[in-house]
Amino acid sequence: MTDTVKGIIAIVATCVIWGLSPIYYKALSHVPPLEVLSHRALWSFLLFAVILIVQRRFGQMFSLIREQPVLMGLAALMISANWFLFILSSQIDRSTEASVGYYIYPLLSVLIGRFVLSEPLSPLKWIAIGLVFTAVTVLTLGLGVVPFVALSLAVTFAIYGLIKKGVSAGPVLTVATEVTLVLPLAVIWLAGVHFAGFEGFKPTTGGAFGSNWRDSILLICAGPITSIPLLMFSYGARRVSMATTGIAFYINPTLQFLVAVLIFAEPFGTVHMIAFPMIWAAVILYSVTAIRQDRAAR
Repeated sequence: MTDTVKGIIAIVATCVIWGLSPIYYKALSHVPPLEVLSHRALWSFLLFAVILIVQRRFGQMFSLIREQPVLMGLAALMISANWFLFILSSQIDRSTEASVGYYIYPLLSVLIGRFVLSEPLSPLKWIAIGLVFTAVTVLTLGLGVVPFVALSLAVTFAIYGLIKKGVSAGPVLTVATEVTLVLPLAVIWLAGVHFAGFEGFKPTTGGAFGSNWRDSILLICAGPITSIPLLMFSYGARRVSMATTGIAFYINPTLQFLVAVLIFAEPFGTVHMIAFPMIWAAVILYSVTAIRQDRAAR
């Protein structure tokens, strides 16, 4: 098996895990999202810490914080907000809207690249961006509410990607550093949940961890579910082209959409039937452009 094939398998497996993850967070819908987020940070830190200690790179996290404190702090803020919104969307039956966010995120990143980094945009990408803008407008007018979850997920992830362009370290080290920065807040919140009656967005009678074995195992698994796909994605991204990585990413929102409609039975009405084909058309145009650019680079 060649390195390219291994890379494709790793990328696809990662996107499948991400796409099916709403099922996991739905199983924790009775646990406040801030509590789930805090466990996600805690157990991710422990797993990354073990990996970096084995690699003898644990001290590099603190060096990165000292060298680029503002960028790493902003990156931690953006990815934490993105994680929180994703968890919340799974718990409040907004997974369909969350899938829209991850569909439009790559195109929003392209738009940010155009106006922030002065990167050129092809006519096809402009058309794709126009289709996405139209689709969001249709959803807003048709549903009578701005798709806040979708837009927030796309914006936070796109800004996160922009910030990471300025970070001088690999993905494993940077994500571990981001989790480390969030860790003190996560520990404070979990202590408050268990001992001070913190409730977050849902009334509770104490922390879920330790109340029963099912919830405890699910909360511990928040670490591996966060960390392992990131390691797999990093492994795959080094072995395949950017075009392949970008196109494979759309497995994630497609599975989220299917889970939302087919498993969670979230509503999918006329407005969605008008907006989603526009989004899928934009995805196709973006993918065609990415393939062309990849061939030209080769």
